Amino acid sequence: MIKICCIGAGYVGGPTMAMIAKKCPDVQVTVVDINEKRIAAWKSDTLPIYEPGLDAVVKEALGRNLFFSIDVDQAIRDADIVFVSVNTPTKTFGEGAGYASDLQYWELCARRIKEVSTSDKIIVEKSTLPVRTAEAMERVLHSGENAMHFEVLSNPEFLAEGTAIADLENPDRVLIGGHETPSGQKAVQTLVDIYATWISRERILTANVWSAELSKLTANAFLAQRVSSINAISALCEATEANVNEVSHAIGTDSRIGAKFLKASIGFGGSCFKKDILNLVYLCESYGLQVPADYWRQVVLMNEYQETRFVKNMLRNMFNTIAGKRLAVFGFAFKADTGDTRESPAIRVCRELAAERAKIVVTDPKAIENAKIEMPELIDQIEFEEDPYKAAKGAHAIALLTEWPEYKTLDYQRIYDSMSKPAFVFDGRNHLDHDALFEIGFEVYSIGKGLKSHLQ
Repeated sequence: MIKICCIGAGYVGGPTMAMIAKKCPDVQVTVVDINEKRIAAWKSDTLPIYEPGLDAVVKEALGRNLFFSIDVDQAIRDADIVFVSVNTPTKTFGEGAGYASDLQYWELCARRIKEVSTSDKIIVEKSTLPVRTAEAMERVLHSGENAMHFEVLSNPEFLAEGTAIADLENPDRVLIGGHETPSGQKAVQTLVDIYATWISRERILTANVWSAELSKLTANAFLAQRVSSINAISALCEATEANVNEVSHAIGTDSRIGAKFLKASIGFGGSCFKKDILNLVYLCESYGLQVPADYWRQVVLMNEYQETRFVKNMLRNMFNTIAGKRLAVFGFAFKADTGDTRESPAIRVCRELAAERAKIVVTDPKAIENAKIEMPELIDQIEFEEDPYKAAKGAHAIALLTEWPEYKTLDYQRIYDSMSKPAFVFDGRNHLDHDALFEIGFEVYSIGKGLKSHLQ
């Protein structure tokens, strides 16, 4: 029986290993983490992350061939394959602060693997890492006197939060990068055989290690670039009275462009896009490629502009003052079907609204607790309310920041009747039926279409 150890029980490690365990009952999978509370949650009925369909996948394999443990050393020793899926946040200090990846947790893992291993192993980079990180990992693993051999592979994840289980069950592709040596190709084939249990071979791509590492950063950069591009056009649409939905539909029908990620919104969030683009900026600068660095930096700046532009539109349309006004923020997660709030546009929006001395109430079906963590400095200034009807009661405006499906089916007549007048809806996701809201009596602002107003 092949034994797998995954270091890191987060958004990537937990679901990925659960799916491997479900699909490969003859493979033993152990997920380890130093966070005892998180490991306990994985073994309970309340998982530490929300992901549609994840509960069923975990329950099917838990205790059969899927295990969660805090005994990191023993799991590493027992494993034939070690996946490294630890956090690689953007550095906040020293060289490359604000752009480069902070690799301290990754290096600690590499040193721990070297220290406790008693047999040869395949090491799989699952974390998003800068290109040529595998080279540094190999230097750590093979430093000093060491009779064991570690073959390092890159197997980047391409999961989207909210659809991670579907992405794992039926991925567009699985990418495995390895060295073009006999031992490297043997290691690649070992991992290919695991994924081929449920994924067709033509969707399992193999490459050299450096291509695999760079492909992950590039994929996120290209997706984020599309979001920033359509958002740049949304501002022009509002200025010219064009309709961004019609523009995005028209260009999305071009087979060379395609429709995905052309939905105008308040901007992208999550743990990957901003971090990976800034990493790409830093890599370009490190190789003296300043113009490409500036190009990719602008994608992030455009995203920040869109968030700030949304708040300025709220302020301008609400008679240039929101001080003392109750504003209901519908949704704090960076997107629907997840409780993840990392880099959520709602963070900047709430901070800027608070700076204008608005009375903010945040509602979200899954992200209330994480929202509190994101804004510790405003915890006494912001009200948190799970019930959207209570959140909107007495409010002067609703700012919809997450496209939760349930927000489409709320009784907006009831909500309108409970609000201060004039009542505004600022739809940061173009998620609601704007004509219906306008008929009820709302002042309705949407991205790329501007304001529908009874007051003009």
